[in-house]
Amino acid sequence: MIKIILLVLAATVVLILVLATFQPAEFRVTRSATLAAPASAVFSEINDFHRWQAWSPWEKMDPNLKRTFEGPASGMGSIYSWEGNKKVGSGRMTIAASLPSELIRIRLEFLKPWESTCVTEFTFGREGSGTLVTWTMSGPNSFMAKLINVFTSMDKMIGSDFEKGLANLKSAVESK
Repeated sequence: MIKIILLVLAATVVLILVLATFQPAEFRVTRSATLAAPASAVFSEINDFHRWQAWSPWEKMDPNLKRTFEGPASGMGSIYSWEGNKKVGSGRMTIAASLPSELIRIRLEFLKPWESTCVTEFTFGREGSGTLVTWTMSGPNSFMAKLINVFTSMDKMIGSDFEKGLANLKSAVESK
């Protein structure tokens, strides 16, 4: 009986490892929202890391979050680092491209609980009298991420956070 249990357990582990090897090499999570505000107003809220406390879904997960800012106050070269509890971990964001009312590209580096680097982009387009904001995060899937993807996906893990963030951003921008 113990042999059968061990064989089933070993077969399950092998199956999970095989399934992990067939997971995509990269991930991509995208969400969009239309805001009743000009692109310049939306762009300003995202292009300045000091303003993220008003709308970022992760800012409220740790009331004792330690934040540091380096470089210019906003735009290209602006850096935001954080250190927090287990929910938010620690990391750094650097604005790598800032094209007014068109695009903000951020190099996102996670340091804890695991090390990972990815790209986050915000694009802005016209939608009626408002602005369509698209928030995308993409990056490589390490083998550990591929193992996790056997059971869930990055989209399921952070997609709802993007939706909350965009809803918060909408409230912050439209209330001004």
